[in-house]
Amino acid sequence: MISQLSQRARILWISIPSALVVVCLVMMFFLNHEPPPFNPIARATLHAQDHGHQLVTGYTTTSTLIEVVDELLHKRGGYMSNDIMPPWVFLDNVPNWEFGVLTQVRDLARAMRNDFSRSQTQSTEDLDLSEADPLFHYDNARWIPPDTEGRYRKGMDALERYLTRLSSPSESEGQFYARADNLTDWLAIVEKRLGSLSQRLSASVGQVRLNTDLSGDPEARQSTDSPNVVMVKTPWTQIDDVFYEARGTSWALVHFLHAMEVDFEDVLRKKNATVSFRQIIRELESTQKALHSPMVLNGSQFGLFANHSLVMANYIARANAAIIDLRNLLQEG
Repeated sequence: MISQLSQRARILWISIPSALVVVCLVMMFFLNHEPPPFNPIARATLHAQDHGHQLVTGYTTTSTLIEVVDELLHKRGGYMSNDIMPPWVFLDNVPNWEFGVLTQVRDLARAMRNDFSRSQTQSTEDLDLSEADPLFHYDNARWIPPDTEGRYRKGMDALERYLTRLSSPSESEGQFYARADNLTDWLAIVEKRLGSLSQRLSASVGQVRLNTDLSGDPEARQSTDSPNVVMVKTPWTQIDDVFYEARGTSWALVHFLHAMEVDFEDVLRKKNATVSFRQIIRELESTQKALHSPMVLNGSQFGLFANHSLVMANYIARANAAIIDLRNLLQEG
């Protein structure tokens, strides 16, 4: 009898942890999911109908920013960047995707505060946008109260108040100025973000690069000397992190650009830049194709196996080049 009990105890001792591991793996597979894209124009129209708002200039962009944050918080598995319990703590692809989305949310929220909602440099900033901006810059990995999700929800609430005033005929203080210079300033920020991502993705295989930090200006100086030739290589443990951060960045930008095509329609048409704008969107949409591989492969440039980082870098670099051309067109065209 005692031997039978001890045998059952051994079986339970082995089977229970094994079952927990299997459940954890199944949940990890289920939660490792990027949300599909949505239609910003349709969402903005539905949002306006549900809240009794008018679709005015800037409504689609602001509504899309709210929807992107909402998707960030309420996708499958919720917001994961600050989770400390299994199986969420074992996932890193989605948290890096979240950081890419969050970076674009922060940039657009600040651009709306500093540029889109102000008629000139001496004008007063919008109170709701000045409240939302710092809330989105709250620590993305904090779980101790006040938690990250709560701060981001308050940021959404501030954006909702701005959106309500924006669409109200009686609220003249809530404005969104769709001007070429405002769009150019925001695109300059996007250009730097994509340029950095392109370089980090390309460094997955390691590159020897010439130092061009001071190129083009004979009077330029820097704080300390740098070598003329540098070796740049992404650590192998960070290759998938950079890849999914780029996916999240591109995912958010696709939605923001679709929305801005509506709000800046007259500006783009006057500058004959609509096709150029759509080409940027098309390049970024290519980054969202399904990854038919259980992991991010890191083959050599012309080797036997694929290098997903280099493919991603190609699309992002092409979008970045198109943004540079578009900014020149908006400034000079």
